[in-house]
Amino acid sequence: MTSYLIGLIGAGIGPSLSPALHEREADRLGLRYLYRRLDLDELGRPAGQVLEAARLAGFDGLNVTHPVKQSVLGHLDELSPEAAALGAVNTVVFDRGRAIGHNTDSTGFAGSLSRGLPEATMDTVLLLGAGGAGAAVAHALLSLGTGTLHVHDVDSGRAAKLVSALCERFGDGRAVVGELGVLDTADGLVHATPTGMARYPGSPVPASALRPELWVADIVYRPLETELLRAAAARGCRVLDGGGMVVLQAADSFRLFTGVEPDAERMLRHFGELAAEEGVYARG
Repeated sequence: MTSYLIGLIGAGIGPSLSPALHEREADRLGLRYLYRRLDLDELGRPAGQVLEAARLAGFDGLNVTHPVKQSVLGHLDELSPEAAALGAVNTVVFDRGRAIGHNTDSTGFAGSLSRGLPEATMDTVLLLGAGGAGAAVAHALLSLGTGTLHVHDVDSGRAAKLVSALCERFGDGRAVVGELGVLDTADGLVHATPTGMARYPGSPVPASALRPELWVADIVYRPLETELLRAAAARGCRVLDGGGMVVLQAADSFRLFTGVEPDAERMLRHFGELAAEEGVYARG
């Protein structure tokens, strides 16, 4: 029987549900599948060194998460067209010694938004965060038909760089560097920074900036009910948590690692069970 050794590289990833999520689906498919965390905080090594060690150790693939989705690019031999366009990877497949980078965050977010907020108006959307996850979300939003995407980041240069790349791919004017003030008239808000995670508590915007007409999506999934989503729901906004994105990107990664088609609906049920077991629905 073919076996698979997969890892997750990131910082502070001890609470990640990805290992159990992948392994449960593999069990249902009759696959031998071992998924290990490679926590940079615990290993005390840079991501590039950890990636090279995994390659030498015979790993079949890796997922890559915060904060190294962009910094690992220089350690890869090849990028898929999507990863090259995004300038970020969340999945690395080792193929005959070569490290090939992919990005499934974009399709994962697009699928989650379509499922969770069907028929959401997207004439004007504000995106918070221009890092690796933000880039994937930005491409997904414009691919889904967002009219004008306003990109805001604490690093204005990073926001400008992402906007330039987006306009090159989708057309001039489709993306602009934005400010929080656009929430006064925006249709939607997407949050793609670590704020709201257990180790980065808080909300990226004041509750007073949220209007009932606004829909709000967060990519954070630990906890599923972030401070931002709790405040948005209290203000009457339609909200979307990060659970759907993490599951659907995982399904796409699983397919790349194994060549086997996972059951995404079953993985969503797995996630619901795991989230309940781990208590990630609410903060604490």
